[in-house]
Amino acid sequence: GNTILFLSPYQNFKWSGDTKTAIQLLKFHGDFYCIEYHKKEVACNGLLFNNIYLAPHIGISNEYFDEIKQIVRKMKIDNESGNPYSNAVLKSYLQLILALCSREKSILIGHAELDQIENKHIIVFQELIEKYYLRERSPSFYASELRLSSSTLSKQIKKQIGKTPTRLIQERVILESKKLLHLTNKSVKEIAMELHFDDEYYFSRYFKKNVGMSPLHYRRDVGISIVAK
Repeated sequence: GNTILFLSPYQNFKWSGDTKTAIQLLKFHGDFYCIEYHKKEVACNGLLFNNIYLAPHIGISNEYFDEIKQIVRKMKIDNESGNPYSNAVLKSYLQLILALCSREKSILIGHAELDQIENKHIIVFQELIEKYYLRERSPSFYASELRLSSSTLSKQIKKQIGKTPTRLIQERVILESKKLLHLTNKSVKEIAMELHFDDEYYFSRYFKKNVGMSPLHYRRDVGISIVAK
């Protein structure tokens, strides 16, 4: 259907299903348009991108889907024009797409929260992760805080979010790791200390196991954001 998918650098993605589905790909680098720097304008960081609790895609109406496709077509034409003002125009188009999608996803989340309000454990579990993930990485700790058995917590989280508690905790640590590597000039050793790893070598192994590359390799490929300056 009318689906828009949002992926970050080195986010694992597997397509299963009809391989003949038509797809349009729009890629932009943080140096061109930094979602953290422009968070007041589009509010997409943590909503469209970089949220471990939400699906990385949204389905939208025919009207908005057609509008976004038209904007993408205009971007392609402008990008190939060689006009000296193209970058400014392309950023405006991109910002419009992100703002439209942020608005639509906010509406969808509002409806979803009403549907899930009965299961308060999910909401409290997310709050507990945000509060304790730097020091507590065992699902049993969170199960104890919720006065649930580990197996009950795992079943509830898996049913609602589609991930195990262990995976969510790991993804939260990795998300913070990526933020610090991309948005700051801190060394790998400093980041390891901030994330409460025993040493930088353990942190590097943990990062590589979950991302597929070392922290230094990730920083080299993704770069350091203008926000760090």
